[in-house]
Amino acid sequence: MKLLFAYDGSECSEAAIEDLVRAGLPAEGQALVLTVAEVWLPPPGLKANVTGIRLDAETSQIIRNHLIKAEKAVEEARLQAIRAGERLQSILPEWKISGEASYGSPAWEILTRADKFRPDLIVAGSHGRSALGRLLTGSVSQKILTEANCSVRIARNGHGEAEPRPARLVVGFDGSTGADAAVKAVTARSWPSGTVVRMIAAADPLTPSLIGKLVVPIAQIVEEVNETEHRWLEKKAERALRALRRKGLEASFQVFAGHPKQVLVHETKNWGADCVFVGANAFGSRMERFLIGSVSAAVAAHAPCSVEIVRKRRPGKFKS
Repeated sequence: MKLLFAYDGSECSEAAIEDLVRAGLPAEGQALVLTVAEVWLPPPGLKANVTGIRLDAETSQIIRNHLIKAEKAVEEARLQAIRAGERLQSILPEWKISGEASYGSPAWEILTRADKFRPDLIVAGSHGRSALGRLLTGSVSQKILTEANCSVRIARNGHGEAEPRPARLVVGFDGSTGADAAVKAVTARSWPSGTVVRMIAAADPLTPSLIGKLVVPIAQIVEEVNETEHRWLEKKAERALRALRRKGLEASFQVFAGHPKQVLVHETKNWGADCVFVGANAFGSRMERFLIGSVSAAVAAHAPCSVEIVRKRRPGKFKS
């Protein structure tokens, strides 16, 4: 397994490291810790020419001072990445871990490095004090969640635990390929004995209009459609439940009425889940909107625990 850890030195980034104790990661793997300094530097080949431009002495000195400060910020970012890598190594002792720094736009740099490193999972804290730390507050989060070619984990709830404990996991399920990918992501991990998985589906039931309620055949048809959808979901869930139970996980399935993003966040909070797994893409059902775009982003932004947006690796580079 390959992991790209986006680190900015904030408390949330520290919590994201601790959160990996409960992420079910394999004993061996490769991780790259990336810290982004939000500064501008010219490409290496142009640095010598930048201060050689015919400018007045005051302007030239301003440019030199900017370059010095920017290079210092990048060096500080590199040291942060190395220190974070050392912390990560204490949690994942058999992993091959390295740290490096970049500079520029955080979302762009994370996606560019991920395109080269080709991780299975990008991990980041939920928020922080730098531009990278604002990962879930605007366009940066939206770009990473939608443009990454791999799964993304928004980590919360780091408690400094030295040893993993049984986890409480929620899987958003709608019978689609995206939901299947989320289930496979859970079964591929190594969870402590006693880990419990709740597969949750949200069905937005059809309701007859006022006139339809007065016409018995229409009301019966609507009820039959809703019941058929429930039966279809339960049938699709049977295979997933068997796969989870074969891994020694205590697994259950339940259908709730309502919109997926509200249902998932509400049930996750009430149950005290440690992580929610949500497929990034879903096709082939009336509820295909379940795991697309706004739902996964809303769950990532509002769930009180860690969230993994599961995505099958897509060929090619991200869209700019």
